[in-house]
Amino acid sequence: MSVFQSFRNLSPRMRLGVGVGLLAWGVIGLQLSDRAEERFGLKASDEDKAALSQLAPRVVTVDKGKDR
Repeated sequence: MSVFQSFRNLSPRMRLGVGVGLLAWGVIGLQLSDRAEERFGLKASDEDKAALSQLAPRVVTVDKGKDR
């Protein structure tokens, strides 16, 4: 049985509780990850950000032209 089917077999009240629990887990994780990053000194420096921006792909738009 798939995870989705198991979730669908729960009572509506339990599904609501699981959904709220997952949302709370995500919010808590987002809050704690920022604090842990600061505490353990894992913040990216400006040089790291510049090196990463050079590796990121660039998107260039090209006009089609009027003759098509």
